[in-house]
Amino acid sequence: MKGGTVPTWLELLLTTQFFAICTNHLFSNRNECNLFCIDCEESKGAFCYYCRSDHHSTHRVIQIRRSSYHDVVRVAELKDVLDISDVQTYVINSATVVFLNERPQQRGCGVSAVKASSSSYNCESCNRALLDPFRFCSLGCNLKGIKEDMRTSIPTRDFIDYTRKDDDTDCSNTSGNTGNNEESCSDADYCKEKPSPPRVIRHRRKGIPQRAPFY
Repeated sequence: MKGGTVPTWLELLLTTQFFAICTNHLFSNRNECNLFCIDCEESKGAFCYYCRSDHHSTHRVIQIRRSSYHDVVRVAELKDVLDISDVQTYVINSATVVFLNERPQQRGCGVSAVKASSSSYNCESCNRALLDPFRFCSLGCNLKGIKEDMRTSIPTRDFIDYTRKDDDTDCSNTSGNTGNNEESCSDADYCKEKPSPPRVIRHRRKGIPQRAPFY
């Protein structure tokens, strides 16, 4: 599950309660509801062996198993329908499995806290100590991590496009202003180089001379 590609049936799988007694086959031997159909995605996700024969014989079905009171599923049943490369795997009864959901652990003290603090690898969601360099301890923690990545992701592509548009606009405006400045400078130089017309010196004309009167 990378890049936000989460199948629609995964959340239903993680919230389904398994190992209840099938109400349709109360007196049968194999009546535990430990099967899940990927193709149907029904609200009642868990069903028993007999329900599979009746309604899901041609569907993709995975079987849920128990390990220390926690639900697990074999990697062989998931590898073709789900990317679990970031989830820690465990070998239980000679089968490689992954846990469906986060397992409870003591916080701040006890063996779990010591393991988490001393481990080189920890789950990015619940901080549980991991055996190998994986990111998550279960499918549930993997789903939480993907949702968190999707929530905090920033649409950088649109941001870059808008910035580029603004830069182009600024450049065009700058070019236009530069051209106007060049024209203004050329006009100023022209005015500066154009010789000014010669200054005409005009003398004030005196009035008509008159003779002094004779007495």
